[in-house]
Amino acid sequence: MKASPTKAALALCVVSMLAGTSAAAQLTDSTAVQPVQWQTKELNGEVYVKASDIVKTLGGTGHYNSGTGHYQYTPSSPITEVVKSVSPSIVGIIGKPKNDRGSAADNRYNLGHGTGIVIGANGLIVTNAHVVKDMKQLVVVLADGKQYVGKTTHMDEESDLALVKIEATGLPVAALADSTQVEVGETVVAIGTPMSFALRNSVTVGVVSGMDRSIHSTYRLLQTDAAINPGNSGGALVNLKGEVIGINSLKLAAAGVDGLGFAIPADTVEYVLHHFVTYGKVKHPSLGFDLEESWAAIIGLPTDEPLKVVRVTSGSLADKAGIKAGDILYSVDDVNLRSLVDLNEHLKAYLPGDQVTLTLQSSGDIVQKKLALSESR
Repeated sequence: MKASPTKAALALCVVSMLAGTSAAAQLTDSTAVQPVQWQTKELNGEVYVKASDIVKTLGGTGHYNSGTGHYQYTPSSPITEVVKSVSPSIVGIIGKPKNDRGSAADNRYNLGHGTGIVIGANGLIVTNAHVVKDMKQLVVVLADGKQYVGKTTHMDEESDLALVKIEATGLPVAALADSTQVEVGETVVAIGTPMSFALRNSVTVGVVSGMDRSIHSTYRLLQTDAAINPGNSGGALVNLKGEVIGINSLKLAAAGVDGLGFAIPADTVEYVLHHFVTYGKVKHPSLGFDLEESWAAIIGLPTDEPLKVVRVTSGSLADKAGIKAGDILYSVDDVNLRSLVDLNEHLKAYLPGDQVTLTLQSSGDIVQKKLALSESR
């Protein structure tokens, strides 16, 4: 950077070497959603911008040395900036286990805890369903230490997501990322409350290790090697733009296993939140019969093998449509399906009562049947 030689311009630095540059300099940074505009000044054939504006926009620190006439700018770590931006919207959730019995019920230290993310400035918080399912007397602690009584308003165990409400206003809200822009290998930051409530808003760093994972889940998950421990559940997995790409949900723990954490992608979070707000619950559509994956799909091998019908409820819409155990399901509305997670992801676009066209093999023949979706119970 370069400082001007006059006192009035001590806070100016060069952003362009062309005298003909527009009076408003623009910077497009990897952490910025929109171009940034700064007030500029043209001096001796160069365009200058206030150093304080750069520090304000990009973070870091700046210092002008009057003795040497140099301005020194030290950029901050992008991870530091992400944590500063997102951490205020991450909360700790603590409460008493609902199954307390006997002396445990009187033990004030017998508590469960997890993490949540503020998604509404009016006190709306999203977390994992398993965090709050068996918890009573919820207390939500904000990043600044303020405490509020919390109430679980919505819960969906299929997606492992829930909403908690506190009576607060003006809270900092986390932004959800576009899941289609997530890439394997990109740096991510996990923020949560691991192991002990005293460790709330702890930060770990890693990468997106994989996508489209299906580990004991209804929908696809993101895999990360960022450390996720008990209590991190419900916390944020954040990209370097400060956007939540997923909600940390589980970790595989076993001897010799390390760096296997999983998060619910932002698109599933948006799907569930939309249903919570619109219908009061998630209306999971169902074909009305049970399916079985191929051996290859179960162990994670690439496969083109379709799904097999293993049970049809007597008297159901599927039964009336002539679907029976042993039929092979190839597609729903011309979308080929190879796993149960594929099916569940595809059915996000439908509601119970919507009609779909199934392509099946039945008694050796390829047939198409129209079927109204039922609601999963």
